[in-house]
Amino acid sequence: MCTTCGCGPDEHHDHDHGEGHHHHHHEGESRPEAGTRIAVETDLLAKNRHFAEGNRQLFAARELFVLNLVSSPGSGKTTILERTLRDLAGEIRSAVIEGDQQTDNDARRIAAAGVPVQQINTGAGCHLDAHMVGHAVDHFDLTNLDLLFIENVGNLVCPASFDLGEHHKVVVLSVTEGEDKPLKYPQMFHAADVMLLNKVDLLPHVDFDVAKCREMARRVNPAITIFEVSSRSGEGMAAWYGWLRKNVKGEK
Repeated sequence: MCTTCGCGPDEHHDHDHGEGHHHHHHEGESRPEAGTRIAVETDLLAKNRHFAEGNRQLFAARELFVLNLVSSPGSGKTTILERTLRDLAGEIRSAVIEGDQQTDNDARRIAAAGVPVQQINTGAGCHLDAHMVGHAVDHFDLTNLDLLFIENVGNLVCPASFDLGEHHKVVVLSVTEGEDKPLKYPQMFHAADVMLLNKVDLLPHVDFDVAKCREMARRVNPAITIFEVSSRSGEGMAAWYGWLRKNVKGEK
């Protein structure tokens, strides 16, 4: 198994634009030794860092604030994004890059919120990379944007390793998933600067310990900022919007 992407030995990840990597092993062939695998993964991440730095320089030149939204499937990050875009419409000029393995369902939902959106389908790929994002950004008029959301593929493993040039990773965790997710997926929660604890309107109906979840998240990342929110009821969203406004304006 590839420790970077978690793909099996017979899978092919096409990361668009020629940045894919392949794993083909046939009967009778010798498999690469561990050192070879590590070298390939190190090279892949080094290339990604190069493209990420190019993205970062572009975003800085355009004074664009960029967030990489990550979560497991079903956490509600698209619903959070929809509500955020609608509630801040006319105040913050936003655009969205939507990452999915297949379909453009989420992109159509975001387009209905009235903001520019660009779809990236990764096929078998389990995350977005900086090269994909760089090409998607070409479709936006960055001079008329304040904020770019990148909604990553639903996965709490691989996106943690791939810098897209964003200012912050924002991890979304729902109360239906279990409070121990930060310890199960520490790399992601360590990489994220913000955690949105979503679906708090369901707390009366689920067995979830908010205090324990917060403690586990801070055990992995003592500096993480945590917002308890409900994308459906609106609870806690004002604090999240306040954080966005402050950062878009470049306040400290």
